[in-house]
Amino acid sequence: MTSPYVLVLYYSRHGATAGLARHQARGVEEVPGMEARIRTVPAVSATCEATEPPIPEEGAVYCTESDLRDCAGLLLGSPTRFGNMAAPMKYFIDGTSSLWLSGGLSGKPAGVFSSSASLHGGQETTLLSMMLPLLHHGMLLTGLPYTESGLLTTDAGGTPYGATHVSGTDNARSLTETECALARAQGRRVAEIARRLLQGAAP
Repeated sequence: MTSPYVLVLYYSRHGATAGLARHQARGVEEVPGMEARIRTVPAVSATCEATEPPIPEEGAVYCTESDLRDCAGLLLGSPTRFGNMAAPMKYFIDGTSSLWLSGGLSGKPAGVFSSSASLHGGQETTLLSMMLPLLHHGMLLTGLPYTESGLLTTDAGGTPYGATHVSGTDNARSLTETECALARAQGRRVAEIARRLLQGAAP
């Protein structure tokens, strides 16, 4: 029997959101008895016949419906696209109607994370855009509380709605120590709540 896992599901074009996902996963695995399962989604194309290989050439493998259905918790990440989640992530979520109909995600904890090129590049609205379908699925949204001191000192990414990263216009800016710590804290928080719910305790 496999251990319960938190699904860390992200889309990343240049690697910034993928970097956050790895730190989220590290936070998840700091919680005893919980595992992190990292998955991504394929890009979408304006060319109708364009297809992606069934297994990506690099990075995480593509998410399946069972990966999502069987998770104990979810961490959802996307770069900003005009203040909204990226089209590949929206396309994937739009295909989860069967889980919505069955209530397969209802009552499970979830958090969101994002990255943008500039400090005010729509990070918070992107996080909110990802929360909406999760609310429709009946998930229990968790943010980052101000007990995480990094929220009070960050001069880069990090919001009470979820962990974020400012990558710079050339996508060359590395994650700061504070951004990494907040991402790990969010992963740990979702995993702790998932574990309590599995044990039948109040979160």
